[in-house]
Amino acid sequence: MDGVLLHEEVVLPGAEEFIARLREQERPFLVLTNNSIYSRRDLAARLSDVGLDVSEERIWTSAMATAQFLSKQAPKASAYVIGEAGLKTALHDVGYTLTDSNPDFVVLGESRTYSFQDFTTALRLINQGARFIATNPDATTPSPGGPLPATGSVAAFLTEATGQEPYFIGKPNPVMIRSGLNRINAHSESTAMIGDRMDTDVVAGIEAGLTTYLVLTGSTDRDEITEFAYQPTEVVESISDLIEII
Repeated sequence: MDGVLLHEEVVLPGAEEFIARLREQERPFLVLTNNSIYSRRDLAARLSDVGLDVSEERIWTSAMATAQFLSKQAPKASAYVIGEAGLKTALHDVGYTLTDSNPDFVVLGESRTYSFQDFTTALRLINQGARFIATNPDATTPSPGGPLPATGSVAAFLTEATGQEPYFIGKPNPVMIRSGLNRINAHSESTAMIGDRMDTDVVAGIEAGLTTYLVLTGSTDRDEITEFAYQPTEVVESISDLIEII
C-alpha cells in the first residue's frame, strides 16, 4: 500500500487507474500492508479519503495474517498483545482471549503508544513460557517527522532481554503471501507482487514463487537494488508503468 499506491496521504501516479484496470479486467487482487495498527475498515476509509476505492475485502494486513496463522496453530487460545486496534480486533475475531494472565502467546505488533510497562509484562510472560509472535520485522516506520521505532526494534529489545526470538508472520515471511493467495483463490504461477521494498515485498514474492515488480516511488532507490543477492522480475518507476500489462 504505502510507497506503491500512496505516500504520506498523497496518491501516487497511476494508482487510481491501476485499481480501475484491475476491476475492468476482473482480476482478483489484495492490497497488502505490514502495518498492524489499523483494521481493514480503517485502511479502506484511509484509501477512500484520498480517492482510491478499495473495499475492506481487498485489504490484507500483517495483523490479519497473524491472527489467521495463530487460529490454525492453536485455535481459541490466549494472547498478551502489544499493539493497537487492528491487531487486537483481528485476534478477537478468530476467537482469541486477550489477557496478561498466563497467556499462550505474547503477540507484538506496531503501536504509537509503546510503554515500558508493556515491555516489562511481555518480558515476564515470555520468560514464563509464553510463545513469542510478532506481526512483522520492520525496524522503523515512516512519519512526517522522520522514522519511528516499529515492531522489529521492539522485538529486538525483547529478544535481547529474554533470549527468545519471535516468529514474524508479515512480509517477508511467505506465510503472509500464501495466506493472501488462498484468500483470493490465486496460484503463485499466475500472480504478481508489486512493492517498493526489496527486503520485504520483493523477497517475500520471490520466496512465494510470484512474479515481482519493484516500484521506485517508496523506500528503495535504484542504486540500492544491486546490493541485494536477489533481484525483482522487473523494476519500474511507478505503478503507472504497469497499467498496460494487466
